[in-house]
Amino acid sequence: MQKRTKKFAIASSLILLSAIVLSACGSTSTKTATSTAGTTTAAVKSDKIYIPVISKGFQHQFWQAVKQGAEKAAKEFNVEITFEGPETETQVDKQIEMLQAALGKKPAAIAFAALDSKAASPLLEKAKAGKIPIIGFDSGVDSDIPVTTAATDNKAAASLAADKMASLIGNEGEIALVVHDQTSRTGVDRRDGFVNQIKAKYPNIKIVDTQYSGDPLKATDLSKAIIQAHPNIKGIFGSNEGAAIGVINGITESKKDGKIVVIGFDSGKQQMDAIRSGKMAGAITQDPIGIGYWSVKAAVQAIKGETVPKNIDTGFHWYDKTNIDAADIKPLLYE
Repeated sequence: MQKRTKKFAIASSLILLSAIVLSACGSTSTKTATSTAGTTTAAVKSDKIYIPVISKGFQHQFWQAVKQGAEKAAKEFNVEITFEGPETETQVDKQIEMLQAALGKKPAAIAFAALDSKAASPLLEKAKAGKIPIIGFDSGVDSDIPVTTAATDNKAAASLAADKMASLIGNEGEIALVVHDQTSRTGVDRRDGFVNQIKAKYPNIKIVDTQYSGDPLKATDLSKAIIQAHPNIKGIFGSNEGAAIGVINGITESKKDGKIVVIGFDSGKQQMDAIRSGKMAGAITQDPIGIGYWSVKAAVQAIKGETVPKNIDTGFHWYDKTNIDAADIKPLLYE
């Protein structure tokens, strides 16, 4: 009986030891990456530098191209990233929640494209106090806290859009703008870059209205209202993908195709199709892959204590049906 009891005790001990070992093996520390919908997409390994990348949204293909660039840099520099953003670019509160959650994971750095810099300010101050470098990208952050900002020179890009508009309408007439928002750096800079260029160089062009929405459906309604209020309007500028698509649709629904010059910003299939068909005169393209790549690369440089320029200009180009398939333009466009 004693031998049987002793054997049972040994077997029980071995089972218990195995359970402890297995439990320990399964307790590797991880951080959880979430998508814009809040579902788990990946686990971030604790043995790599962790950099959350928080964008302004997911609804446009532009952000997917930025994500592609960020992932390219993450692979090149052997770091772990998460890429997330709210469903739409009007959800400031949701983006702030994402920034709060990112800070709670104690990352090595954060790449952030602010929907509303003022709303984000307290959390950015918290990051600064915790010595977590902030890298601005795309719209960046209207603050001196970011180490650098990887972005298009939006004022210069919108100025070029204004020059193209002026040329296409014969340097005179009524025009309007549909701007994607009035709180982000991109919205403000594209609006001001376009408006200031028109005012400075084209005295015979009158800006009769500026409306705000980056949502294609709302931008469609705004464009129709502009056209109804100003029947002699000659051109409308849409400051991002959603705004530009809304302008195109508003003109079509108003039965004004070919009668109003449309200039857009960014890319996307609907804008590209509109340019090929002649519904849109042309647009400004950024380099979204480059924006994503540099946001992560600059974060790695900041973490290592390397010198990073205060601004990283990722470039812009004008494209229309004459060069949409050109070798230097095609890689910058996304569908």
